[in-house]
Amino acid sequence: MLQRCPKCDLKFERIEGHWTGDLGINTIVSFGALLIVLLVGFLAFWPTPPIVAIIIAAIATAGVLPLVFFPFSKTIWLALDLMMRPLDPGEVRPGFGPQPESI
Repeated sequence: MLQRCPKCDLKFERIEGHWTGDLGINTIVSFGALLIVLLVGFLAFWPTPPIVAIIIAAIATAGVLPLVFFPFSKTIWLALDLMMRPLDPGEVRPGFGPQPESI
């Protein structure tokens, strides 16, 4: 992952510990998808669910989804952070947001 946006130069991790929000969103989405895979697998084939196939699908979901979704979780958390804590002047390149006032 890049440290800054190549277009506006905004840091993706604006403050110390910013990554915890990314991790939280990624965890919630990954566990939610895993729960859906398990529920659909068991409910669709009840009363004799194919346990091995469900376990393979669950392992694939748990292994692949967090890696694939990681950049999106960073973007979602940054958007939430920007709504809660707007840009400070000078945090991005000129023309992209609030700028320091010239004297």
